Amino acid sequence: MKQRTLEQLREHYSLTQEQVALDVGIDRSYYSKIESGLTPSVSVAKRIGYFFDFDWTLFF
Repeated sequence: MKQRTLEQLREHYSLTQEQVALDVGIDRSYYSKIESGLTPSVSVAKRIGYFFDFDWTLFF
């Protein structure tokens, strides 16, 4: 998934990185790195995909 797309999706819902990170169960700094292009672990990708309702395999 393109990092800009993830950021735009979060902003579309007027959420902060902290809010998403708390709901997904990860540190804000880790979520920030994912938005910047870090590939998350499979379990985190699944949780983010579920949270935003998209196919988690787009991260890979």
